[in-house]
Amino acid sequence: MFARPYRRKLGATLLALAAVAALTVTSTGAPAGALAAKPNVVVIMVDDMNVSALRHLPNVRSLLATPGTTFDNSVVSYSLCCPSRSTFLTGQYAHNHGVLGNQPPDGGYEKLPAAETLPVWLRRAGYATAHIGKFLNGYGTARPTEIPPGWAEWYGSTDPSTYRMWGYTLNENGVLRTYGTANVEDPALYQTDVYARKAVDYIGRKAPAAEPFFLSFAPLAPHGEGAANGSDLSQRNPRPAPRHRGTLENVTLPKPPSYDEADVSDKPAAIRDRPRITPANENKIEDVRLKGRLESLLAVDDAVADIVAALQASGELANTLIVFTSDNGWMQGEHRIQSGKTVPYEESIRVPLIIRGPGLPAGKHVSTIAANIDLAPTILDAADATAGVTVDGRSLLPIAVDTASPARGIVIETGPKQSGRWYAGLRAPRWKYVEHSTGERELYDLQQDPYELVSVHNDPRYATTRQALANRLATLRTCAGDVCRQWTPVAGPQP
Repeated sequence: MFARPYRRKLGATLLALAAVAALTVTSTGAPAGALAAKPNVVVIMVDDMNVSALRHLPNVRSLLATPGTTFDNSVVSYSLCCPSRSTFLTGQYAHNHGVLGNQPPDGGYEKLPAAETLPVWLRRAGYATAHIGKFLNGYGTARPTEIPPGWAEWYGSTDPSTYRMWGYTLNENGVLRTYGTANVEDPALYQTDVYARKAVDYIGRKAPAAEPFFLSFAPLAPHGEGAANGSDLSQRNPRPAPRHRGTLENVTLPKPPSYDEADVSDKPAAIRDRPRITPANENKIEDVRLKGRLESLLAVDDAVADIVAALQASGELANTLIVFTSDNGWMQGEHRIQSGKTVPYEESIRVPLIIRGPGLPAGKHVSTIAANIDLAPTILDAADATAGVTVDGRSLLPIAVDTASPARGIVIETGPKQSGRWYAGLRAPRWKYVEHSTGERELYDLQQDPYELVSVHNDPRYATTRQALANRLATLRTCAGDVCRQWTPVAGPQP
């Protein structure tokens, strides 16, 4: 196990609470102080949300960020749904857990080493566990009533219906239930709202209780829908809840300096070969994708309010760790990439990460790099639980309290895939270095060039820096455990 300075601080707080609460007895007959021994954990993981969308989520900001801690430099190591979610469940890089894509043979649900994952470890530590919503790509296609190990309650969406806001099917503890049809937009059956009601119901049944609980809440939004059975995706994709349709009509497409980048001569051929974004394409990005994505997130924002209210009503809010994040980011015109992810650029790998809970500073912003390899170790630290595998990340709880924690570089990677195209790189506090399977390289000084406009991989002034990063990547690209957490700062060009 890793060191637990946070656990000592949290433990002192909980002991003080227990001393007061021990004078009372809960309705279950257990001393109230016993309930505070381990916090509940709620993880809210949305799909394909980039950091810029946070400004449109007032409940996330006021109910999670204001009383919690925001990690402003949070990244994912593999910016694709299935590998990233597998990293959340294992605390490992994709090169260790082995889920290297969304579909077989490289990835998908069947590749997950499911016997040793976060819910299994928390069950061993005495937690009730429940999952609601999207799981891993391909789940339910072969065995739709299967419940993965570790989940005491299960409401998992089965593929391909996962990608419909109406007409989706859930495996509800071994029984399949379909909600609506794809072409009928029944407000009562909107996917995110149904998931939210199930989350509120679960909290109401489990809190307060003699055992703490772990709730995984995974809405589809703002991931795009797949057209099915006459569904109309021409105006908004994904479709928002009917009450939210058109509420963000005046939103315009963000255009950072990297948007429709004029000079891409420094970029790999896969970027150089992309055409400039036409006005027609820009309208599509803005009207169909951007507005659909943002409006779909408003139901998630409502769900956050409902979940927090349910925890407050049950008396468990103060003793619950709430994590809000996304599985990966999303491109919307930067470097000429009109949509998508899996590329090494900031909009693809950076994700929101907000954690609220006992002992965490309120309203604090942390600039130290955090990554999705850290989510499982953080939860295990709070729960005083032990992983059944070697984890590659570290707990963020002491980092939230003491931002002087040592710096670290994060491996960013894809594949290898059958297509033969992949990359491996490092996202460090100042630098981003990437080696592509094509032999191409990229190197960005994020301190001087935060929008990644000029790759300096061929600049002789950066030759020493590039070599140092290449040497570090050679070690870390296959790292496991403690080696992954070691880092020596890399200097830039000297004047």
